[in-house]
Amino acid sequence: MVEAMGEVLADRERKNFSILDLIRRKGPITRTEISKETELNIVTVSNYVNNYIQKGMVIEGGLDVSTGGRRPVVLELNPKAAYIVGVGLDLVNIIGIITDLKANVLVEIKKPRPEGGAEGFLIDALTDIVEELIKKSELDEGQIKGIGIGIPGIVDRKGGTIRWPEQMGSIYISTLKNMLEQKFNMPVYVENDATVAAFGEREFELESEVKNLVFMYSGVGCGIIINGQIYSGATGCSGELGLPGLTDQEKQNFKGLDRWQADLGLKEKAQKAVITEGVDSKILELCGGDAGKIDFKSVVEAAREGDTLAIELVKKSGEELGIRIAYLIQMLNPEVVVIGGGIERAGSVLLDEIKRVVRDKTFEEIGHQVRIVPTQLGENAVALGAVSLVIQHIFTHAMV
Repeated sequence: MVEAMGEVLADRERKNFSILDLIRRKGPITRTEISKETELNIVTVSNYVNNYIQKGMVIEGGLDVSTGGRRPVVLELNPKAAYIVGVGLDLVNIIGIITDLKANVLVEIKKPRPEGGAEGFLIDALTDIVEELIKKSELDEGQIKGIGIGIPGIVDRKGGTIRWPEQMGSIYISTLKNMLEQKFNMPVYVENDATVAAFGEREFELESEVKNLVFMYSGVGCGIIINGQIYSGATGCSGELGLPGLTDQEKQNFKGLDRWQADLGLKEKAQKAVITEGVDSKILELCGGDAGKIDFKSVVEAAREGDTLAIELVKKSGEELGIRIAYLIQMLNPEVVVIGGGIERAGSVLLDEIKRVVRDKTFEEIGHQVRIVPTQLGENAVALGAVSLVIQHIFTHAMV
């Protein structure tokens, strides 16, 4: 048995996933190569592959180069066998995509992230963007095999809820799933944004040899992969950073252990510097002189344009985040740490400071070996990670 995204897979499902995921990653590929890589005997591989071909999930391509004797037929995943909707929210936007079975993005819609409490906007916003995607794609709904959603908040699998500590609101996962499934008549998969971003990054961008990964999703949470599998914890809530409910005194005594703002506090720090301290900055100019409009985006843009205050604020946030990352690296010893969730838009100023702190604050054998990189999936990281949830389900249940 193996576990994938919190679900224990039976032997047949495990074989489905290992074969189909290998074809996706390395196709065109021969049955013999699949047998060697998966360590399944050639008869088993052929039986499974023949079933995939019958179902239209796999297609036989041209002949491979032979080392002697009959040339083997190569196999590829059929990208048109299924289409998937993925939706993700980050600091700035709600992003929806439709991909084929190879995760090629065919349609993309990006909107400003809706304001307001979770209960008020979430289901309506998700419904609207999925409807727009389907309409824009011009696909028949029967061709779309599922919807994946990467969502901020504490996703409690055991309790069946998604909770937003800042708004003190919550919603039942079953409510969200059922409403969307009834609306669109297809399966819906919901997972924490950092978790799916980590899964998507490993599935679609990083080398298959990377087995241990931390995806730092802003400063609030992280997705963790250990030995090639998502680590979800006992209730599915792993990766939440910062202790809730600390008193002001405890926050001073245990600095950095409280919950952070998703934007690393850049908006609040910039407004304080400009309004209270009267610091002259391009940040204010970018907001049309209205300090109330200062946000993460304006601070980052000012930093890119060389503004002294913005650079100082981003570097300070990089230093603070670097300490958190250094602690995680010491504890988990990953090969790669991916920076995402929107904060990667702060660019090299943030990333270089994180790397400096990690080098200074970790043991050389651990911290000097890790790669720290911005997300390669960019602003689509959560949406593509959500797509990977559906692809995994399609793969694992291919012969069910």
